[in-house]
Amino acid sequence: MDATLFKYLLIGGYAIVVYWLSWVGMRKTSSAASFAIGNKDMSPVLIGITLAASISSTATFVINPGFVYVHGVSAYVHFGVAGALGIMTALIVLTRGFLRVGESQGSLTIPQWIYQRYQNRGLGFFFAVINLLSITFVVLILVGCSLLVAGLFPVDQKTALVMVVLFVFSYVLMGGTYAHAYTNTLQGIMMLLVAAGLFIHGLHYLGDAPLTRLRAIGSDYVAVFNPSSALYFSFFSVFVSGFVITFALMLQPHILTKVLYLRSPKDVNAFIVTTVLSGSVFMLMLAIGFYARLAGYDIDSQDTVVREYLLREFMGTPFGDLILAFIFVALLAAGMSTLDGILVALSAMVVTDILKPLGLADRHGLAVSRYVLVGVGVVGLVLAWSPPPVVGLFAQKGVYGLAAASLVPILFGVVCKGPVSIWVVAPAAVLGLLTHLVGNLALGVLNPAVSATYGIFVALGWALLAYAFLPQKVRAAAVDNSTSVE
Repeated sequence: MDATLFKYLLIGGYAIVVYWLSWVGMRKTSSAASFAIGNKDMSPVLIGITLAASISSTATFVINPGFVYVHGVSAYVHFGVAGALGIMTALIVLTRGFLRVGESQGSLTIPQWIYQRYQNRGLGFFFAVINLLSITFVVLILVGCSLLVAGLFPVDQKTALVMVVLFVFSYVLMGGTYAHAYTNTLQGIMMLLVAAGLFIHGLHYLGDAPLTRLRAIGSDYVAVFNPSSALYFSFFSVFVSGFVITFALMLQPHILTKVLYLRSPKDVNAFIVTTVLSGSVFMLMLAIGFYARLAGYDIDSQDTVVREYLLREFMGTPFGDLILAFIFVALLAAGMSTLDGILVALSAMVVTDILKPLGLADRHGLAVSRYVLVGVGVVGLVLAWSPPPVVGLFAQKGVYGLAAASLVPILFGVVCKGPVSIWVVAPAAVLGLLTHLVGNLALGVLNPAVSATYGIFVALGWALLAYAFLPQKVRAAAVDNSTSVE
């Protein structure tokens, strides 16, 4: 079959299946609640694949291999080892408690969970506002997907960007969470095949002595702590920040709210195992950074490493062009799998935690959720139209700040028995966010993971001291919350 024809048939077939799954999802979506978290009738395996695909996405499949290409082993350890441990630890520590509290409260979003756990509307509203920082990750995914579409079809990047926005927003508008979960299962399976296949395909570059080959690039490149890297040069910047920030990133709205899809705590084990196994395969994509360097490819833009590697490896032969078409579609699916989750989470959050408290969405909540989704799409398109030089760092500034603010309120809400004073968690949230922003934007901490980790440590320090030493009458002022974890 002609490669061009195959490419168009493949993308057309993918689009048809996605829209069909969205239509199926739309038939099950009858309210703002079902749009946000479904009707709790999905398999834990399906939810696990959905979560793993949401965690990995364009960052793992398209953007992060560029960090490995530039910074070497230190970046690989930061994302692939420390980051993976952070994800697994967060799933084990948080899943059961978050589900138990969320079910007893009927929570639809992270800010609503926080409001109901601490019985403070202002704190919930604060988190609803700062969760809008997730738009920076929307920009990363839109840019990454537009680069792929521009490599797959004869269009410029801006045209590709509009095509991506129209496609993903249209199918999410139809089915909400069901569209997100069902399409993510399809996309996740494609991502598993591509990640494993590309890892195996490039193994010949590593040979029998991979460290020797990598050392030939440079002694700094193969160092776990890279002295010539401005991002990954120490134990703290490689291991500590990688573990801490990835643990905290599991608190993002489009990630942790997946726990609320589960039917009961009995589904937790299958959910965690599926997520960890799928995510481990997805992490193999980071090796593309090594392969591109060992192949001798000179790539100017860090964000285009994966695209350029694939084009140079597979383009030019009929069979290679067929493989390339499938890979590019799967990489697009990786982006869609996270983008649709963020969109559903942001839409549900704006309606539930910002508009409803203001009396602006008391009726027609489902319709308002869809209007908000369109607004998010417009904002994302505007920000992605002229993206920053390294879009990965741009996204990290926003989502890592959100993670730094979220860790203490959610962690204390899950693990602490009984009421927790607002004076413990609210200042911690503000301190976490401000420490990250000041460190990264004003004090020259170039790696957002490092500045966010500083913020998390400052927030935890305040919270532990306040929880231990606040006067008893202040602690007793917290509302007795019967939904605390036993």
